Amino acid sequence: MSITDWPELERPREKLLSRGAASLSDAELLAIFLRTGTQGLTAVDLSRRLLKQFGSLNSLMHASQPEFCQGHGLGKAKYAQLQAVLEMARRYLHENIRHKNALNTPDDTKQFLKSKLAHQQREVFACLYLDTKHHVLAFEELFFGTIDGASVHPREVVKGALANNAAAVIFAHNHPSGNPTPSQADIQVTHQLIEALKLIDIRVLDHLIIGSGDTSSLAELGHI
Repeated sequence: MSITDWPELERPREKLLSRGAASLSDAELLAIFLRTGTQGLTAVDLSRRLLKQFGSLNSLMHASQPEFCQGHGLGKAKYAQLQAVLEMARRYLHENIRHKNALNTPDDTKQFLKSKLAHQQREVFACLYLDTKHHVLAFEELFFGTIDGASVHPREVVKGALANNAAAVIFAHNHPSGNPTPSQADIQVTHQLIEALKLIDIRVLDHLIIGSGDTSSLAELGHI
């Protein structure tokens, strides 16, 4: 039975239009992206198979091109299409925060930084520079590779904060392993940066660790 033979409100596209995108399962959302199935499989069936193969929607979306193209029914065209969708989402979030000017909630901040860092294949340490009203001044990727005291230089962080005339900063880095639990090195580096920025009266509001799905906040964990 094809999807067109299903009851109208069980079809992913019609369900989205009637009830909103949030009402759809991961498989249904992916089916709309895929548009068609393969021989013997509807788009929803194919989506379920792919989610089982990759383990999660997040893993599928952040798979490399060779990994993605090994998926049943996938290829370079679908990979290019998915990358375009992801980049549009990142630009939408960035533009949305720019228009709102201020990061008013922790969720705003987490969503923005996840859009910037969750897809990275290596560790990237970044800084979000804010003014006195927490308006976004700039976002900058500062250091790459394993985050520890040897690779994160307080002098460069201070230089960036002064160059952007920041009153406050939020740090973030990703854990490519997918586990957002902060390491002792993460906590130690954060304390070093807090002390360095305190000398020039710039507040560290948070340090977010971006995992494959979840995000840890050092402020919420009591380390800031």
